[in-house]
Amino acid sequence: MKAKASDWYKLNWGLDIKNMSWVENTGSEVDYIINLCGLKGNERILDLACGFGRHSLEFARRGFSVVGVDITEIYIDDAVKSAKEMGLSNTEFICCDIRDIASKDEFDVVLNLADGAIGYLENDDENLKIFDTIARALKHGGHHVCDLVCGEYADAHFPVRLWDSGSNTLSLSEFDWDREKRIMLFGNCDIAYGEVLRVPEIPEGDPTRVYTTTEIKEIMKNRGMEVKGAFAGYSDIPAGKDSFQMLIHSVKK
Repeated sequence: MKAKASDWYKLNWGLDIKNMSWVENTGSEVDYIINLCGLKGNERILDLACGFGRHSLEFARRGFSVVGVDITEIYIDDAVKSAKEMGLSNTEFICCDIRDIASKDEFDVVLNLADGAIGYLENDDENLKIFDTIARALKHGGHHVCDLVCGEYADAHFPVRLWDSGSNTLSLSEFDWDREKRIMLFGNCDIAYGEVLRVPEIPEGDPTRVYTTTEIKEIMKNRGMEVKGAFAGYSDIPAGKDSFQMLIHSVKK
């Protein structure tokens, strides 16, 4: 599998992502975050790389004020349309690069979910700018939650292929690994139920910088934040080498 161009994150997206199996977990993921952060319902939330707004809309449906940001115009257009159809006036959706968000001490919660574009940018310096945006946007005492591929898992298990079945599709994901550069290549193939099964082909992968829990803790510390927990996905189990996904909860001091 070869790497896509370095600006792949600007070009890679379509609304077919709404049929992915993990979209079905949105409600339970929001439940988890509310409980993890002890949210009351009156907090202001910034959802970075919000996609078509699945988490933003679910938080807004529960009464939170939400600003969603994504670089993909069709996602933002779809999120705005969905908010109108749902009668949600407590949402705002902005189409821009995360690095261009200048909010300061404004939000109670910042989210980077389903990677939230962390690690997607052209090099390490650019990737760190996302963490700068996070720390700057949060109020003191505010919460940050991200879920990412776990670097410890990558070191222990990559390269690997994984299958996932949802209500509408069967998904095959492939993960290649450059251990020295800490770059994962992710490719995916979706097969809708009812279609003739074909040989899965994944010729290209998205180059993504993958972090260990130790790296995330140091990055957050350097920005006046403290990691309160690192979990194996949306669970109470500590993240480790057998946790494909890690969910990191941090608080701004």
